[in-house]
Amino acid sequence: MMSVMAAVMEGPLADLSSWQPTECSIAKAIELVGTRSAILILREAYYGTTRFDGFAQRVGITDAAAATQLRKLTEAGLLTKQPYREEGKRTRHEYVLTPKGRDLLPAVLALMQWGDTYLQPGPPPLLLVEEATGAPVRVQVRSDAGREIALDELAVRLNPDYLDTIRPRKRAKR
Repeated sequence: MMSVMAAVMEGPLADLSSWQPTECSIAKAIELVGTRSAILILREAYYGTTRFDGFAQRVGITDAAAATQLRKLTEAGLLTKQPYREEGKRTRHEYVLTPKGRDLLPAVLALMQWGDTYLQPGPPPLLLVEEATGAPVRVQVRSDAGREIALDELAVRLNPDYLDTIRPRKRAKR
């Protein structure tokens, strides 16, 4: 029999049948960046692509799909539009990562790392390294103290600050 490793659900979260993840941050993130084209546009932004045509061509999507995803990512604040103008041509816009977009980098790199491990038939096509030293870079789950945390060492608990924000809403509904 295989033992099941899972996070430690604390307090009222321990009984999974007694609550629903209605305000799930994972679900909200997937709603925003959970399509193939959205995540690949972000990949391209991390690689330095900034122009509309570059995104459409490198991701391999239609102009309409690129426009839709770039608009969605811009409206969500992951990218910002900045005007540029080539000599003799009209002003156009390029798309640049915002701090919010850069903060998503670990999640995208974690997907890449997982794909390298489980989906590539041989060595991964790209390596993530620190530019200055060439040392390998990996995404890991670590505590603030720097200790790597395994899934069965991870505890999930209700956030009291979140509870404080929803209590006034519940009282107002009565």
